[in-house]
Amino acid sequence: MSDPAPALAPAETPVPDVFDPRQYGRGIPHDHYRLLRDHHPVAWQEEPEVLGWPAGPGFWAVTRHEDVVRVLKDSATYSSYLGATQIRDPDPDDLPFIRRMMLNQDPPHHRRLRVLVSRAFTPKRVDHFAEVVRERARSLLTRAVTEARAGDGTCDLVTQVTDDYALLNLTDLLGVPDTDRALLLHWTQRVIGYQDPDEAGTPELGPDGKPLNPRSPSALRDMFDYAHALAAHKRRHPADDVMTSLATDPELTAPELEMFFFLLVVAGNDTVRSAAPGGLHLLAEHPDAYRRLCKGEVGLTTAVDELLRRHPPVLTFRRTAREDTVLAGTRIRTGDKVVVLHASANHDERVFPAPYTLDLSRSPNPHVSFGDGPHVCLGAHFARLQLRALYEEMCRALPASLEPAGPPRRLVSNFINGLKSLPVRVGGGW
Repeated sequence: MSDPAPALAPAETPVPDVFDPRQYGRGIPHDHYRLLRDHHPVAWQEEPEVLGWPAGPGFWAVTRHEDVVRVLKDSATYSSYLGATQIRDPDPDDLPFIRRMMLNQDPPHHRRLRVLVSRAFTPKRVDHFAEVVRERARSLLTRAVTEARAGDGTCDLVTQVTDDYALLNLTDLLGVPDTDRALLLHWTQRVIGYQDPDEAGTPELGPDGKPLNPRSPSALRDMFDYAHALAAHKRRHPADDVMTSLATDPELTAPELEMFFFLLVVAGNDTVRSAAPGGLHLLAEHPDAYRRLCKGEVGLTTAVDELLRRHPPVLTFRRTAREDTVLAGTRIRTGDKVVVLHASANHDERVFPAPYTLDLSRSPNPHVSFGDGPHVCLGAHFARLQLRALYEEMCRALPASLEPAGPPRRLVSNFINGLKSLPVRVGGGW
């Protein structure tokens, strides 16, 4: 995209809304982000009822890179445990359950769980899948390109490539049978895409007529039952996979196993499921950058990080203030919600020269697409491995050009930066 319009003078800058999930279905509101960074770096946001979900008390939106990193690193002041990590407040009755997840804990308890799962999620085990991941990218892209050339010359890279790519890679790493991968996709769509009618369908209503939280214990019971059945199978038939490691770890309780499975299935799948088509869309929109990548004029490592900077898979994470504090000159009260905006931090002119330019050789590139501090993404290594393989195989499949065949369809969500479809045109010849 081109740079947003220059920021207005302070007297002319009302605080824009960056909460409504419907606007993200049209695109990331970079003009709003820039205005907030320039004039309201910690800005109060109303939280009205939207898409049938009840209103909330409001929150502080943090948009500058320096402040986002500060919040993510300072878990003593900005807690993941007090109110969990989603903008919407969970039902008070569900909060103790939600706090069992590693994502929703603070040190030192968070550290214990992170060490436990790190034993299973080792770089060595991840690297073992490198060739399988590459072959899967090659196979899916070859099939999509072949079908496109036999048809109208177009394919949808989301439905034909990246959804299956992310899901099958995750099932390999976890040790989930291929025959069950549709379950993982269903759970991901239900939990992550709950704000989008295309993904979640009509929400189930509770006795009070309000939508049921898809992260509540009752909504996740089928996933947890499956996790325990799979763990029992792994104890009888151990293999070199993450679920075997978790199922046979004597320090891991049954409730912790449930929440690890939930976290790995949803976060592990949707990180790549969102980042991969976002990166491909950027390459399709920037043919010169794509040609340079395919000719080897820029390295895949820096290219992957630049594509992640421009299209972070996660848009927001929430913290709750443990005490009265001041951030960027703004007084925050104990109990206030504080929400960091990753895509805004990744385009902060104070850190990234020409932030709206896609520079595949950009270095350094301190983006926060995988977070920062104690909660930095545990699966970042596996995600980067998958993205490198996918982009390299895309260059093999379509070395001349990657041409859009229409606008992408975006997920309606203020949490996940997802694409539901990405149509591209396939030229002739390899």
